[in-house]
Amino acid sequence: MKPTPDLLIPLQPRARLFVDNDHAGDPDGLWALAHLLLCPTVRTVAIGSALLDPRLAAAAGVPTQRTAALGQAAVVALLQQLGSPGRTAWPPVLAGAEAPGPAHDADNAAAAALVDEALRDDALPLWVACGGPLTNVAAALRLAPRIADRITLVWIGGTRQRPDADAVDEATEYNFATDAQAAREVLACAGLRIHQVPREAYRTLRVSVAELGTALRPLSPLADWLHGRYRALPPFVRLGGSVTFGDSALVLLCALTDALTDTPGAATDDGVRRTGPLRWQHTMLDGRLLLADLQARLRLQAAGLSDAG
Repeated sequence: MKPTPDLLIPLQPRARLFVDNDHAGDPDGLWALAHLLLCPTVRTVAIGSALLDPRLAAAAGVPTQRTAALGQAAVVALLQQLGSPGRTAWPPVLAGAEAPGPAHDADNAAAAALVDEALRDDALPLWVACGGPLTNVAAALRLAPRIADRITLVWIGGTRQRPDADAVDEATEYNFATDAQAAREVLACAGLRIHQVPREAYRTLRVSVAELGTALRPLSPLADWLHGRYRALPPFVRLGGSVTFGDSALVLLCALTDALTDTPGAATDDGVRRTGPLRWQHTMLDGRLLLADLQARLRLQAAGLSDAG
């Protein structure tokens, strides 16, 4: 059924959203970002670009000292595909540090923007949706420790059994291992609310390659462009029958469910468990809801419609 305005129920934003991800890496980050930008239940206020693991960048033939900048360029290209947002402008896109560590904090535009937004008075809470390494989040907390109790972090990373592991080896989860020191700093930050989606959970969000090409790509020019990111993968990547949409857990937690506003206070059987003060892990993710909403929003976007109230 073709979407029409009379079918839409107006929705309002529940939170401000600062999105931070390694946008020059796996294309699922761009799919997740596009989905978030099309969701009226969150108001995206800024987008940060994080670095890639230098080894991965080198294997892909990407300049290892420019991965955050390349991610910034990828987001700008995505916003051009989205077209005019209507009454307001698209949020600013800022490159983060190109290398980990405090020495780079002064030049970290993404971290500075996060600090500014966290300190700004607004009726809506600020959620930080991070699908990559925690480099820029750690830098923001070092620049202004007082923002810890003014933000809620949603992080796609770490593992269920060892969310703050000290050891970094090939078995360690990628987002943690890319900047292990930043991950340890952020996970140890007192007063910071953290909702974590560990590797064991985010890997369950999968889309078949055939579904990408036949069910999603034809829905809109935006979907066709996003699909093209998978046709331009580095030569060393060999796809199987499906791809992981792990970063789209950000959409589920921030835009489609009450995961951040109705979190149980103790371990339950609904896929949420408390791992410490102000710490939760989400281990059950609704892939059906995610893909159904993604398809609907791509259809709305192609028709020039929005359910923003």
